[in-house]
Amino acid sequence: MIGKTIDQINVNEEASWQKIITQSDVENFGEIIEDYNPAHYDETYEASTIFKKRISHGMLVGSLFSKLFGLTLPGKGTIYVKQSLKFTKPVYFKDVITATVRVKEIIKDRNRVTFECVATNQNGEIVVSGEAEVMPPKKEV
Repeated sequence: MIGKTIDQINVNEEASWQKIITQSDVENFGEIIEDYNPAHYDETYEASTIFKKRISHGMLVGSLFSKLFGLTLPGKGTIYVKQSLKFTKPVYFKDVITATVRVKEIIKDRNRVTFECVATNQNGEIVVSGEAEVMPPKKEV
């Protein structure tokens, strides 16, 4: 089964999911992208910064939107075209992040959908915001 086609999507439609960010998540993500910044790995270093403890990679949190596009809204068969992100607060280990995408604009003639993207922590604070453009699956022949 494919995801929603452009004719099945509505402005303001939204989808969300929650993820607890773990030390293992951050370390595995860092291994994959080979980003060993001490902000993510070194407790002694991080204690001397404004954050006071290790933080997640911003792009790890930003990547949470991808699951929503690929599996929920529009869903399977969706192609991620563009993403802008603003990182507004640090994400620490054990933070509960809720990623939410909301349809902002539907561009039928180009088969594109623009989404507002917001990730919040367990305190309701926005940690990442941005905008994405995706190409939903075409109708099956």
